[in-house]
Amino acid sequence: MTRISNLKQFTGSWFHRFLTVMLVGVMAIALTACDLAHFRTEAAQVPQLLISLLSEPKTFNYLISTESPSVFGFIYEGLITENGLTGEIEPALAESWEVSEDAQRIVFTLREGLQWSDGAPLTADDVVFTYNELYFNEDIPTSIRDVLRIGQAGVLPTVQKLDQRRVEVTSPEPFAPLLRSMSLYILPAHSLRELVTTKNSEGEPLFISALGTDTELAELVGSGPYQIASYITSQRIIFRRNPNYWRRDSQSNPQPYIERIVWQIVESTDNSLVQFRSGGLDLLGLQPDYFSLLKREERRGDFTIYEGGPAPGTSFFAFNLNQGKRNGVPLVDPIKSRWFNTVEFRQAIAYAIDRQKMINNTFQGLGQLQDSPISVQSPYFISSEEGLPVYDYNLDKSRELLLNAGFQYNAEGQLLDAEGNRVRFTMITNSGNKVREAMGAQIKQDLSRIGIQVDFAPLAFNTLLNKLNSDLNWECYLLGLTGGVEPNGGANVWLTEGRSHRFNQAAQSGQLPIEGRVVADWEKQIEQLYIRGAQTVDEAERRAIYAESQIITQQYLPFIYLVNPLTLTAVRDRIQNVKFSALGGALWNIHELEIAEN
Repeated sequence: MTRISNLKQFTGSWFHRFLTVMLVGVMAIALTACDLAHFRTEAAQVPQLLISLLSEPKTFNYLISTESPSVFGFIYEGLITENGLTGEIEPALAESWEVSEDAQRIVFTLREGLQWSDGAPLTADDVVFTYNELYFNEDIPTSIRDVLRIGQAGVLPTVQKLDQRRVEVTSPEPFAPLLRSMSLYILPAHSLRELVTTKNSEGEPLFISALGTDTELAELVGSGPYQIASYITSQRIIFRRNPNYWRRDSQSNPQPYIERIVWQIVESTDNSLVQFRSGGLDLLGLQPDYFSLLKREERRGDFTIYEGGPAPGTSFFAFNLNQGKRNGVPLVDPIKSRWFNTVEFRQAIAYAIDRQKMINNTFQGLGQLQDSPISVQSPYFISSEEGLPVYDYNLDKSRELLLNAGFQYNAEGQLLDAEGNRVRFTMITNSGNKVREAMGAQIKQDLSRIGIQVDFAPLAFNTLLNKLNSDLNWECYLLGLTGGVEPNGGANVWLTEGRSHRFNQAAQSGQLPIEGRVVADWEKQIEQLYIRGAQTVDEAERRAIYAESQIITQQYLPFIYLVNPLTLTAVRDRIQNVKFSALGGALWNIHELEIAEN
């Protein structure tokens, strides 16, 4: 499923892109010299990676989490996975599978002798539990369920156990993403079932509030290459190799080879360059303004800069189109809501943002214009030559659209609506990200040229998520979403009741109801196209369906897409077997990475 990326410009991971931007954060300069010396001393004793993260985790509950990056790609695995270079489906917990001729039935065979990190056996019972009692459980709010819904009725596939190692997955009708969706992580029945079956005083499963960041780490039972050894709030997460992980190399040596990962938590990217150059980080997702300097230092700094092409996700600017109320109070000021829900207003904003200037200045030329919600690596992506509407910088066109929509200018050149209200709104984004803050500053400046005042307010990432996911009382935001090759991975964004349909969010389970929410016809059109796209097996037909969805998206602009940056990561040369790509980043094959002896 598509998730919010708190540092969108550097993507890469397996199916969920959960590790997309873990490389971009920085190691805090506030780390004491003693801390760094301690880590370097231990690094000499055990193979370990020092990486970093911009903001600390909000939860260790995979189903509840909406953020990227997260810990889950380290500690869990699915039945299948994606090759980070090719995007092809490969075996993971399942050693093999058989697909029926109509593609509506898949039988997976698990590897023999699988174990959870606590030593308990991992069997077909865990797979059935994960799907039937977690993902398909309507009492548990999760965006994961959106990408598994099938057809107009939104039914879910059937998952049943055939024996201890075989699981059958069936769909009531053709569902093209069925196999790829089986890369969702499998969770342990023996440690979680009681949390699902036990309810709190409000009748909700205890699981909803379980596995927070204050959880006893022994309760975080996984099947992935690592397990969490320690977590110190606002400082670091330390992962240690899972001794029960199933992978072995061709000589039957256990994988992963790297014994420990230290994931340092900071809230600013300002110190990343200093820490990497001083040897305090093993990997650094490159800010554009770092590239020229670090490129000159590659050889003497004993690192290599990998370039994987355009990032597979999106960066965008979006307005809150929700016209609903909570307890009689509008989520958005009705005056501003009228602006935001005027298509010509959104189109005028798109024409007024100088995205090429953004590429030249903020991204130092290391990017390209972005005009589609579908990743450029996807076979379903279409270009402007294929009919995709684009909004190249044009202030005259912007002003023309505004005037035709009833807006006007006063003597000072300020934009007013038809009733004489000054056009002014607040834009939020995540703080600590220099690139995104620079993008926001330029948008503020660009829109001032058409008479609009933007109040730019970066927020801590978790505060931002609360406002977007729960409060819903924001005006516009600048952020990014993860991407991939399968468009249905974004179903939670485009289904009108989807948990990531943030530009016009429905109330979710456990939230106060929204009165008077209006869903536009074009929203319903896009939703229907995503449903049809998933139902269609013929690849040519699928591409035509998703092409239409992209065209409508660009006509109505629920998201104003900005820049697709190049994926750039500096990796110490002592890290071996790196197979870098935009889809997979530097760590998608973490089990194969090795650290050379000094």
